Amino acid sequence: MIILYSGPHCCLCDDAIALLNEVDNNLGFEKVNVRDSHELFHLYGARIPVLKRTDTNNELGWPFTAEDIIKFLK
Repeated sequence: MIILYSGPHCCLCDDAIALLNEVDNNLGFEKVNVRDSHELFHLYGARIPVLKRTDTNNELGWPFTAEDIIKFLK
């Protein structure tokens, strides 16, 4: 599973979602608002959007491309 750490009114996060859908329109991901948690905001607030794989805990921070996402998912 993929987590997308994001924030409210984040145009870069919208771009990240578009890239995820470009890579695989059926790719399941959970969008998590970092403002809902002090800990998450501290970890990701200045870095959003960030993708995280729950199986490996690997992260991919912005900026990234569709090609970067494909490599990240392998």
